[in-house]
Amino acid sequence: MDYYLPVFAGVIALASVILAPKAENAGAFFQGLSATGRQPGLLALTLSQVTTWIFARSLMNAAILGFYYGIWGTLAYAFYYFSFLTGGRIVDSLRFEHGCSSVQDFLRNRFGHWGTGCYNFVIGIRLISEVFANLLVIGILFGVAGSTAYTWTILAFSAITLFYSMLGGLRASLRTDVFQMVIFLGTLILLIALVVFNQNISLGDLAFKPFVFDQPGPILMLVALLQVWSYPMHDPVMMDRGFLADRETTRKSFQHAAWISIICIVAFGCLGVLAGAHAVKGASMNETLILLLGTAPMMLFNAALVISAMSTLDSTLSSSAKLLAVDMAVMKMSLRNGRAVMAAFMLIGLMLVFWGNKDLFSAVAVSGTASLYLAPVIFFSLWGKRDNIPLWSYLFSFVLAIAAAALYFTESSGYSQLLGDAHKYTKLLYLTVSVLGLGCLGFWLGGKTTPQAEQKDQIA
Repeated sequence: MDYYLPVFAGVIALASVILAPKAENAGAFFQGLSATGRQPGLLALTLSQVTTWIFARSLMNAAILGFYYGIWGTLAYAFYYFSFLTGGRIVDSLRFEHGCSSVQDFLRNRFGHWGTGCYNFVIGIRLISEVFANLLVIGILFGVAGSTAYTWTILAFSAITLFYSMLGGLRASLRTDVFQMVIFLGTLILLIALVVFNQNISLGDLAFKPFVFDQPGPILMLVALLQVWSYPMHDPVMMDRGFLADRETTRKSFQHAAWISIICIVAFGCLGVLAGAHAVKGASMNETLILLLGTAPMMLFNAALVISAMSTLDSTLSSSAKLLAVDMAVMKMSLRNGRAVMAAFMLIGLMLVFWGNKDLFSAVAVSGTASLYLAPVIFFSLWGKRDNIPLWSYLFSFVLAIAAAALYFTESSGYSQLLGDAHKYTKLLYLTVSVLGLGCLGFWLGGKTTPQAEQKDQIA
């Protein structure tokens, strides 16, 4: 059955290329409009939201966290998907309470070019990390890191995804997302059915790790609940989809995407939990799953990862093009420029795959920590509608979050021990609470000491 996965991946890739419509204008390429200028409907928008956020990296992380930390590790990762609820509220406030056409538009109004500059830096890193992480998962599925199969699979996968993404931009991404999500759901349902009827498994295996508050799983659950307030605002793929349809369609798409995503992540992550319950010392998750489930379910397990990687990559590339050509306006909004940006981001992602860090969750934790600088922006400026927050408060929150993200990366990678010998997720919790608390304190103090007129002078 070794050849089934490459054949499956090839069929999905070919179907995606066939389904991807060629963009004839900037509206289709950057805004996802149909040939007649029609916006996406509720079903298409919801499925696109879900499939672009159920990354291959996310599925793998949910399973790995379940393998090591039990159901609490999987739930911790699933908690990040409450971001759809906070993200929907953020988008609604941006568009219909503040009248902004993008996150950059709002930050520019409040904090000038520094507002957009800091934000674009953070989401640029976010987009590159998504390209890198999903390509990395694909390579691991087909071969050992550094092997010929690993290298050629990544190159072939990136070339196919880049091709149809460049062909149709965001319009192609939305259309292929629906197809890919339907295939993914079918694959996941079949996989879960095979697991449920497996004689070697019982539901009691899911509770092999007890709930102990100071253990990594529960601690990471708390981290996720703190980071979801700002996490969606720094994700350009989610934010871009919040500006494509009318208010009611957009609001419902975020609500439905939340519960669908959480169910999918928990269901997939439980496979890792089951593997952890049956693992022998020194065995990896994949080795344990093969022994536990057999080759057919494992093929479905890997197939789900292939689909999710492709659906996330095309959306990431579309958001990359929109970031530079529309939101940052550093180049003319043309099909040629949009396609060139996609190629550049894919190239950077490939470079990181072959020469970068291989810890998948580090990318999530680092970007989530960096996004915390936006929490006081959301609480005070967006939802609180305070328009007298000084620029120094914004920059203080940004520097604080970036420093914390960098520190977490060095601590979790073993490059430093400044925070002692606590578990890396305990360190992440300390950093998250510190950045949130100090960032909000800076905004509160700034708002109390800065008159309205002075804030306008700073922005001008």
